[in-house]
Amino acid sequence: MVNRGIAVVVEDEDDIRESLRDILRQSGFTVHTTSSGTEGVEAVRRHNPVLVTMDLSLPDFDGIEASRRIRTFSHAYLIMVTGRLDEADALMGFGAGADDYLTKPFRPRELRARIAAMLRRPRWSIMEPAVMEPVSMQHHATEPAMPEAALLQPVLQPAGALPADMQPEVRLPAVGHSFGPGEADEFRDLEHRGLTVNEGMRTATIGGEKVDLTRTQFNLLLVLMENGRRVQSKEELVRRLRNDPYGSGSYVSTAEERVVEVHMGNLRNRLGDDPKAPKWVETVRGVGYRQAP
Repeated sequence: MVNRGIAVVVEDEDDIRESLRDILRQSGFTVHTTSSGTEGVEAVRRHNPVLVTMDLSLPDFDGIEASRRIRTFSHAYLIMVTGRLDEADALMGFGAGADDYLTKPFRPRELRARIAAMLRRPRWSIMEPAVMEPVSMQHHATEPAMPEAALLQPVLQPAGALPADMQPEVRLPAVGHSFGPGEADEFRDLEHRGLTVNEGMRTATIGGEKVDLTRTQFNLLLVLMENGRRVQSKEELVRRLRNDPYGSGSYVSTAEERVVEVHMGNLRNRLGDDPKAPKWVETVRGVGYRQAP
């Protein structure tokens, strides 16, 4: 059996906790189980897991708060496993840093499939704390950014908890490297109305001044800059953020589309862009987004 590293289960119902433990063990994880938010946060801190499953209803504080606390120090993949069906709960879960959301009762095969899909996504080791605070920089709006456990920049060493055969490939230009035809385009500057984005260095500047973006905000901006005036639907943007293969047509939920809307609003805040008279991010009502003219 492939060793997939450590998993932490945070679940207060005994039967479900044992079921999750068995499923994850069969999937190749070493599993630590907990039954409260406090124990769960401490277990994640102690064991540095690859994966965390999180219930929303816990005896001390709920899974949303537990996820926020975990996201201040951990880059583990986090999947909410809960009996709550309300879309607002799903949105709060994603906002608190969840990578996926699964409702009870769940099928073991579906849980394993969702976990396998998460493990295929790159995970970097520099975290943005999941706290709600105003954006404090020259280019900002007054409303606070949506809390998200987003990642800032790719680094040479990805998350150490993943086994070697599952580590994502990170391509950064080496010192003194000469780019071949087409290769240099991967690290080109994209510029529009004073906003410059460099994909290779993952930097964004306005008039030469750096704009601090989360990983998700940068990825959304990069898609818009790459595609110019071509409209990007919310479904397409969700798939890009999930690193789904191009043209996969994978299912996108309404909750995921709503999360993209929140991220786009936060991106505008960071850029200081006015949605009523946009310079960079234009909303195409009922469809998606594109680069402003």
